[in-house]
Amino acid sequence: MQTSATPTHCPYCALQCGMNLTPTSDGGVTVTERADFPVNRGALCGKGRTAPALLSSRVRLTSPLVRRAGVLEPATWDEALDRIAEGLSRTRTEHGPDACGVFGGGGLTNEKAYALGKFARVVLGTSQIDYNGRFCMSSAAAGGIKAFGLDRGLPFPLEDIPRTGCVILVGSNLAETMPPALRYLTELKENGGTLIVIDPRRTRTAEQADLHLAPRPGTDLALALGLLHLVVAEGRTDEEYIRERTSGWEEARAAAMAHWPEYVERITGVSVPQLRETVRMFCEPSSAMVLTARGPEQQSKGTDTVGAWINLCLATGRAGRPLSGYGCLTGQGNGQGGREHGQKADQLPGYRKLTDPAARRHVAEVWGVDPDSLPGPGRSAYELLDAMGTDIRSLLLMGSNPVVSAPRAAHIEGRLRSLDFLAVADVVLSETAALADVVLPVTQWAEETGTTTNLEGRVLLRRRAVTPPDGIRSDLDVLHELADRLGVEKGFPTDPEEVFEELRRASAGGPADYSGITYRRLAEENGVFWPCPAQEAVQDCEDAAFDALPDDPAGEGAEAVGGAHPGTPRLFLDRFGTEDGRARFVAVSHRAVAEEPDAEYPVLLTTGRVVAQYQSGAQTRRVDELNAAAPGPFVEMHPRLAERLGAADGDPVAVVSRRGRAVAPARVTTSIRPDTVFMPFHWAGEGRANTLTNPALDPTSRMPEFKACAVRLETVDRG
Repeated sequence: MQTSATPTHCPYCALQCGMNLTPTSDGGVTVTERADFPVNRGALCGKGRTAPALLSSRVRLTSPLVRRAGVLEPATWDEALDRIAEGLSRTRTEHGPDACGVFGGGGLTNEKAYALGKFARVVLGTSQIDYNGRFCMSSAAAGGIKAFGLDRGLPFPLEDIPRTGCVILVGSNLAETMPPALRYLTELKENGGTLIVIDPRRTRTAEQADLHLAPRPGTDLALALGLLHLVVAEGRTDEEYIRERTSGWEEARAAAMAHWPEYVERITGVSVPQLRETVRMFCEPSSAMVLTARGPEQQSKGTDTVGAWINLCLATGRAGRPLSGYGCLTGQGNGQGGREHGQKADQLPGYRKLTDPAARRHVAEVWGVDPDSLPGPGRSAYELLDAMGTDIRSLLLMGSNPVVSAPRAAHIEGRLRSLDFLAVADVVLSETAALADVVLPVTQWAEETGTTTNLEGRVLLRRRAVTPPDGIRSDLDVLHELADRLGVEKGFPTDPEEVFEELRRASAGGPADYSGITYRRLAEENGVFWPCPAQEAVQDCEDAAFDALPDDPAGEGAEAVGGAHPGTPRLFLDRFGTEDGRARFVAVSHRAVAEEPDAEYPVLLTTGRVVAQYQSGAQTRRVDELNAAAPGPFVEMHPRLAERLGAADGDPVAVVSRRGRAVAPARVTTSIRPDTVFMPFHWAGEGRANTLTNPALDPTSRMPEFKACAVRLETVDRG
């Protein structure tokens, strides 16, 4: 038995915190700090500390399951794989390849995400593949591509945050969602910088702020436009920067000037003096950043909202300069890498566009197929799920739990039940897996080697630390076996390093170029920032969508190893990723949420996370320590709203929207606006918050509007 410590990374959020894992004599695993990893410097939250609990056979799947006479029962691997192959093959024969759907997850490693996208397009020949990351970072990605020509969550390392002059944090409660990152904001303030937090709730993060703005949910776009209006009116624009490094300013300026401060105050509830103070705090230092998270992004206008915050950065010269810029705090563990290598509906590996003929030729050559055989773009995540049982008749799902995480969740649960065939590969029997015809038990983080890409664009090597239980196989094994059964005998290796070597070739020359990254480099360098082209491509870097050897404000840039490209910690310092190298302003205007409150549904609901749970809770709800800290859902409401309702703290309350009803205890607090209620979305059952949420989609990113919908409250008599 291995007894030495293995350096690896946490399975949860996009920080991908470093940790050491050591097997114990009783079959357990201990977690110890890994101080050499720069992102968390040894710090771990409760989820990371308790992650080994998921390795226990007590909480995980240990055998394939197949449905017989309506009941899931243990089966052999051959029977389970045969059933899946038969189900997918039957659907293709009877209804065509696009009747087969594939749904992935932002927690899959780069190797798995890459192989899943290849499997969908090469083996099944279907265009119908997307993943749950569409529900997380897609609006920020779309906004970044529009403005900068490139999407990477943070265009700079986290270590730059404490050295900037001001941070505006929009719709993030990172003190609970990624606690080890809070130190960067603490250090910012210790260094004399200022923190502005924008959130309808006074969260643990907002309590750290020098200034907290509490806008009405769904009005972040108007808020950003009002700030830009004041920047212009007060003469705080950087005209030289605008002239030399941007385009589209006149149109964006005109749109912003239609959002005068008093008008924005009426929309958002943020006072004019607070708007002016925000502009002063942001513009007076020589450097500043805007960081957004799901608050402004999970809206039916999320792409425009992100664009408005980017406009604020561009107008003040705070992008593509040292210690300044716009960044997105990516949420899922491999939310960044998961959206780069082919499991999105419109994408090929390397963040290439599926509609680009040159991209299709390049990837098809790596895959050994005809470019014309590759299907075109398919439906986005919600649209794919909504089409189940009608256009989509069979679904292969890996690493996602849409019964809990999708908007209008009761409807999506019904769509899943209407499928002709559903196969799920997961670590645990999630609420979605419980509906499947076949369930496959697969390896998890500590039992397998693979790469992830954290929110900084730092590609990391997760190392296998323990041996999985008998009867457990990897997702790569699953795809290999299914491909073989469906007539594709080659092209789906089970060794993750072999898959990564192919991914390197497929990504070469693309926006997310990994071709210069190897497992050896990742192990030796504690991660490598993409883009990182192979040595033979380095000479072309000056014309690429990034800085080949970026300037480092600290004078300590990444160093090349053996003459290799060093990676790119900081993007855009010389040029942006657009064809002309200029950042693009986008002219946007405020519009209301898709579902405004009215007499029947007079209150706004917003949703989010709590510190002890993660995403749909499929993993964390199986950890005793975490459940003790956060045992169930709740409805957070202001005392004035509770008084009107006649509810006291702890009383069961029903929250009703046009899509359904959820019941949970009231949590009465002055930390939330009186016109808003908040529910965490980690639980199934009667407290499922996403029963209520609105699937209204952003026209560009196809992001559903999780963050604002109209509801009414009712008291519940438990008798």
